Amino acid sequence: MILGDFLKALGQLHDRRFLKVLVLGILLALALLGGIYAITVGMIGWFVPASFTLPWIGEIAWVQDLLSWGSLALMLVLSIFLMVPVASAFTGIFLDDVADAVEARHYPGLPAPLRQPFGEALADSLKFLGVILIANLVALVVYFLSGPFAPLVFWAVNGFLLGREYFQMAAMRRLGRGGAMALRKRHSGQIFAAGLLMAAPLSVPVVNLLIPVLGAATFTHLFHRLNGDPFREAK
Repeated sequence: MILGDFLKALGQLHDRRFLKVLVLGILLALALLGGIYAITVGMIGWFVPASFTLPWIGEIAWVQDLLSWGSLALMLVLSIFLMVPVASAFTGIFLDDVADAVEARHYPGLPAPLRQPFGEALADSLKFLGVILIANLVALVVYFLSGPFAPLVFWAVNGFLLGREYFQMAAMRRLGRGGAMALRKRHSGQIFAAGLLMAAPLSVPVVNLLIPVLGAATFTHLFHRLNGDPFREAK
């Protein structure tokens, strides 16, 4: 059933409204990675001289270039972890746009969704971003101790957190905060499984750029399916 929700989301990826949000999401991710890379290169240039001389060896002028290229490779690895906060930020910024497109196509005739005040939505997004960052910093110790099982720990931690947040945001559009929390608690197992489906591809560079959009759409379908008759998909 969860796979069906994902496949319906994937089938709408060509939708113009999806493509608009997808481009914005990719630009957000690239801006974050580019900003961190620029800061890293700047720090290398600041602390590492362009050239220096060692006894019996002579002048060395390649260390700065080596570190710069090495930092680029490091960014590709870090993108696995950095895409998680990007995905969390995505919920507050773009989820409504994706959910509107999904509902317009698959659930026509619905009343207008509830809209959070901007300040409240921003506070929720920042709070969740903080939870994501703290949880992953704490889990770093577990990652190192887990050896070959580290990816499973990474997926479990972030699958739980992202699934919880994406479903909460999708459900709040229709049920409000209290109703969304109640529905989430009743279906925590399916929501966790859907979160895993979202977290695992986030660890694949390039592919992870598509996941925030597909995740928002998948959880919109998941909400309507779990909520039952009031918002059943139009036939």
